[in-house]
Amino acid sequence: MPHDFDFDALATIAAHSEGIAAAAEGNLDAPVEHCPEWDVAALLEHLINVHWFWATIASERLQEPPSEERRPAAPPRDELVQAFMAGSHRLVDVLGAADQSTPVWTWAPAQHDIAFITRHQVQEAAVHHFDASNAAGRRLVIEEPVARDSIEEFLTFSVASEDDPASPAPPRLDGRLVLQCANAGPAWMISDAATEGALRIAHGADEGVPTITGSASDLLLWLYRRVELEVSHVPPKLIERFRLFWFTD
Repeated sequence: MPHDFDFDALATIAAHSEGIAAAAEGNLDAPVEHCPEWDVAALLEHLINVHWFWATIASERLQEPPSEERRPAAPPRDELVQAFMAGSHRLVDVLGAADQSTPVWTWAPAQHDIAFITRHQVQEAAVHHFDASNAAGRRLVIEEPVARDSIEEFLTFSVASEDDPASPAPPRLDGRLVLQCANAGPAWMISDAATEGALRIAHGADEGVPTITGSASDLLLWLYRRVELEVSHVPPKLIERFRLFWFTD
């Protein structure tokens, strides 16, 4: 279903894409620290494919992924930045022209509409903007409302839930864990769900539950294993088991 944002989602995708392009210009050979097999050129190739994939689904109202035979060939290396920006513009235009409630294929069992694509592409652009900036020697801080919504999106769709349990089921948490945004920001409490292989995510926090605190940007980037946070007070097994329920690395 359409999602209410505290920010302009399409403008956010466009702005982070422009930031990726700026960081990539003249820096294609730089390694991407948290994707060891990639340099910046490979990061752009990945995003060109992502933009084509989701723009094609949204524009054609597909009920299954487009066939690999349709995927365009990678552009020449010296045209990667230009091709990346062209793909980003197309994606933003397609999503902006679409009814967000239109049914389409997505990988999320609980949501099959264009609104899912729009929301997830905000997160994709922001996190990879961090990657490109980091490769250029700069540290990106993701805007507070964008990071908060992306944390919520990650915990809803990229963590095994009763809508989408992990199989085989990881070991149970056997405990609770809280993610808390700094400065009295929102908190999410994570615990075992009744369904095997699933976690329950609740808003808020109970006193005495081990809590990982950071800015919204840092919490999101911690979930994506881009930054380290102070977690020495949290039982290591709790974090290790929590990560076994993630659908992304």
